[in-house]
Amino acid sequence: MQVFKFGGASVKDAKGVRNVATVLETTGPKQKVVIISAMGKTTNKLETIISLYFSKSKDFSVAISELKNDHYEILDELFEDRSYPVYTRTNYFFDEMSIFFDRNKSPNYDYVYDQVVGFGELISTSIVSYYLKSVGLDNVWHDCRNLIDTDDTYRDAEVNWGNTQQKILNYINKEELSITQGFIGSDSNNFTTTLGREGSDYTAGIFAYCLNAENVTIWKDVPGVLNGDPNVFENTKLLEQISYEEAIELAFFGASVIHPKTLQPLQQKEIPLFVKSFYNPKNTGTKVGKGKLINPLLPCFIVKKDLVFLSLSTLDFSFFVEENISEVFALFHKHQVKVDLIQNSAISFSVCVDNKFKNVDKLIDIFRAKFKVDHQKGVSLFTIRHYDDAAIKHIVKDKTVLLKQSYKETIQFVTV
Repeated sequence: MQVFKFGGASVKDAKGVRNVATVLETTGPKQKVVIISAMGKTTNKLETIISLYFSKSKDFSVAISELKNDHYEILDELFEDRSYPVYTRTNYFFDEMSIFFDRNKSPNYDYVYDQVVGFGELISTSIVSYYLKSVGLDNVWHDCRNLIDTDDTYRDAEVNWGNTQQKILNYINKEELSITQGFIGSDSNNFTTTLGREGSDYTAGIFAYCLNAENVTIWKDVPGVLNGDPNVFENTKLLEQISYEEAIELAFFGASVIHPKTLQPLQQKEIPLFVKSFYNPKNTGTKVGKGKLINPLLPCFIVKKDLVFLSLSTLDFSFFVEENISEVFALFHKHQVKVDLIQNSAISFSVCVDNKFKNVDKLIDIFRAKFKVDHQKGVSLFTIRHYDDAAIKHIVKDKTVLLKQSYKETIQFVTV
């Protein structure tokens, strides 16, 4: 059997939903688990709704109504009239969201986030499932919260692999076409959890591992894995084949095509991963698998924007030693701040960090009790794998470089 994953861009409108049906008809609809993300920018809109909820904004209810209307526009294009049960299902999920907001007493943003954003996936998969049935593609819709078992680290939950595998094997019929959500699971109290932003790829890896799938295909709006994001870098080229190790390196440094956690379960069972265009399903795309190949061997460009550059130094000019570093990393872990680059000298320690959970300001105040702290927000971290002089010149041109770090195959620049 195979595992397919369709991201938000592939189901952003009615045309995209129809195209999912076309891809399944082209590749054969049976013996597949299909993982589907929220439609278009739904997750971003749900994040805005959560912010409006916490700020008690008068625009809160309006934002929910607008999001519901967005989905109704897609539904009305796909179905002849509103008697189809998919409308009832969609209303049910929006009602559940409103009930949660009305009854919630928790001030924990991460908990609230996870209870709300998952509705995007639940609604999108319901729409796709009902549409596929309407065009003759029989399928079974599964609530992924009944399948993926996690701890209660909201917004970045850890998978309980033993429980998850047992549930997936119990619920999924390998001969059928199964439709389910990316990104979400549930904890031991049956509260919704999420696997991290863009975690739908990881969901595909989890299902493939648990079901011993033949392969995984991630369907994108690009022809495969390119040597750079075409929205950022010019003249990008297709990488036809990549080893697991190389793909993990690219994902670790921030390549957006494959989620960093996706490849680990696939590598353990040597399950190939394909990245293909949902516009051209017959094209070969990129294969990620066993071996040491990146073919063709080209410089690969990655950029992570809107990071924070922190430089810590001791107040008394004493050495910045293991004890200091251990304390700093313990605080990073506690406040869910991801470190993307590290460099230290005798009396200072510099890091480039991701502020996705908005905890860096709080952390800076804590650091100032013990260290001298310099920081700069809005920096970019450029990474070049398999770099050459031309690639370096292309990246640093017209930029101020705050920090440079190079290894055998990789060079990185923090720039403003």
